Amino acid sequence: MDNLAKQLRDDAERIECTVSEELDERIRASLHGITPEAVAPPRPRSKSFSFWFASSLTGVAAAVTIIAIVNLQDPEPVPGPVDVTPALLNLPTIQWHVETAVLTTPLEQEIENLQSDLKKAEEAVKQDIDRLF
Repeated sequence: MDNLAKQLRDDAERIECTVSEELDERIRASLHGITPEAVAPPRPRSKSFSFWFASSLTGVAAAVTIIAIVNLQDPEPVPGPVDVTPALLNLPTIQWHVETAVLTTPLEQEIENLQSDLKKAEEAVKQDIDRLF
């Protein structure tokens, strides 16, 4: 991954681009003109007792209705046990040849390289964030 980082830096250096003054001023204005949104104070709750009582009665009525519907339905018959022993006797046996997997040195080195690259990328992102704020 160090080669990739070097290649990306080289490619970035070869980019030729000119930014007009107007665009540069607009970018600066948009970056510095951002202000956090003001948080509106929470509105006081003014629900009356009758609203609470009516909603409670509606919930109780709905629960009772559902319980009554479920209890009035006929239960489905439960199927009896099925004997599957003869079907299991006809299954072929599998001969397992188990071997332990051994990681080779190149794979271990590759994992270490990937972990170091991830660590570098994490540090670079943290630095970029710190520069922005």
